[in-house]
Amino acid sequence: MPARYLTWVACLLLVPIGAVLAVRFDATWWWLSALAFALSLLGVRDYFQTRRALLRNYPLLAHFRYLIESIRPEIRQYLLEGEEEQTPFSRAQRSIVYQRAKNTLDKRPFGTQLDVYRPQYEWINHSLQPVDLPDHDFRIRIGGPDCALPYSASVFNISAMSFGSLSAAAIRALNAGAKRGGFYHDTGEGSISRHHREHGGDLVWEIGSGYFGCRDEQGRFSEQRFALNAQDPQVKMIELKLSQGAKPGQGGILPAAKVTPEIAEARGVPVGQDCLSPARHSAFDTPTGLLRFIARLRELSGGKPVGFKLAVGHPWEWFGIARAMQETGITPDFIVVDGGEGGTGAAPLEFTNHVGAPLTEALILIHNTLVGLDLRDRIRIGAAGKLVTAFDIARTLAIGADWCNSARGFMFALGCIQSQSCHTDRCPTGVATQDPRRQRALVVPDKAERVFHFQQNTLKALRDLLAASGLTHPDQLGPEHIIRRVSGNEIRSLANLHFFVKPGELLQGVPRHPVFELFWPLARADCFSAPAPVKQFEKQRA
Repeated sequence: MPARYLTWVACLLLVPIGAVLAVRFDATWWWLSALAFALSLLGVRDYFQTRRALLRNYPLLAHFRYLIESIRPEIRQYLLEGEEEQTPFSRAQRSIVYQRAKNTLDKRPFGTQLDVYRPQYEWINHSLQPVDLPDHDFRIRIGGPDCALPYSASVFNISAMSFGSLSAAAIRALNAGAKRGGFYHDTGEGSISRHHREHGGDLVWEIGSGYFGCRDEQGRFSEQRFALNAQDPQVKMIELKLSQGAKPGQGGILPAAKVTPEIAEARGVPVGQDCLSPARHSAFDTPTGLLRFIARLRELSGGKPVGFKLAVGHPWEWFGIARAMQETGITPDFIVVDGGEGGTGAAPLEFTNHVGAPLTEALILIHNTLVGLDLRDRIRIGAAGKLVTAFDIARTLAIGADWCNSARGFMFALGCIQSQSCHTDRCPTGVATQDPRRQRALVVPDKAERVFHFQQNTLKALRDLLAASGLTHPDQLGPEHIIRRVSGNEIRSLANLHFFVKPGELLQGVPRHPVFELFWPLARADCFSAPAPVKQFEKQRA
């Protein structure tokens, strides 16, 4: 019996024990029996209700957590002061997600709870002539000149999370919510499972270095198996994962014990054997090879949009890809920028905290390079990395993205309480576990509704921000719309804080910015590695 049921079972046992003691010794023992009986009935209700996953997995015990939450506003100033900055993710932002997912009022009294005079505080300027926007379904067309089947994507979608990392119930709930809301669901590199297909929601198929779902028996890329999945009408785009923000530069392994028949079926690997994701791709080893591989994927898919996802590392490697676009004329249909602050089920502490460029710097670099090469109109840019609220989306679109993805926001919508036990297979809410007994806590129809409401209500909040700013579509947002407090007496727009390249500037020379001046000359289309970069830096500095 799972230990989490012991409190409930103890109450069940106390009912007859109290009755026996009352009959044989003292009638006052009936109170114990009555109390235990009432608690037992509450445990039965908890176990069979469908609204709260935590109560289904922890009958009776979960009520203590909800009791503490109910008095949190009164004790916060004494016990939780500064918690917003100390916890992995802001409690206020989680609260916003929960309210929007449950479709409840997300208004707050008594004004802002933030210190508007602290450095790094940001806001969006409003207009004295706000507009009326009846529709919140903002979309962006993804597909370059070589794409035969462009896709109209929502500006807010589900980021990459694999089946295996998430439970089957979580995958079904996410996809059902995406189907109802008309937004896409990124499969993660674990490929397309039967659970992704059950509700028919739009899919972006992510392909990592393990080529799951499109590999041969030796783990190499298979064109035949790729085409079989890619031409499925449910698959709208193909995303080649070069690296991810949570642990860039690392591969991964799914231990043999976790390779169940369902996971093996989705990934195309043997049951009960270690499942390896190498740190690098085997289908190409140069920027030019990457682009030719993307062109081939587009051809094999029947002309669907094909792009890649990366967390920015060495600038000269990204510049090498950009130079290869220049030289070959081959361009991806999109690029997804994953910030170094992105999350995962488990990664080494140093990688989560100190490897990979943060989203703002990475996104601006990608955007600037494409603008400088006059390629920005051909290539759309998505962004991911702790993006949850409408302001997060507006800010990210303002500095260069066309759309945003969120992983943790939709996990919270599923009921995740951020217990940080994803890697233990003991997720308390059934979101990140393969244990069928824990998964039963996540009721798919209920959580699919929450996924849908979270996305819709977030877009409605984005619509209201745009309307207040006098804008009619997110693509009108620019860095001049977002203001940051730099110090106690100085504020600047993001347009003044960050460097932005002029259209075509890289075609005429090297922009006067240290990153471009140092690394653009090192970039090579035929090689990811820079030639003796340290010596080159010394020559330039001399």
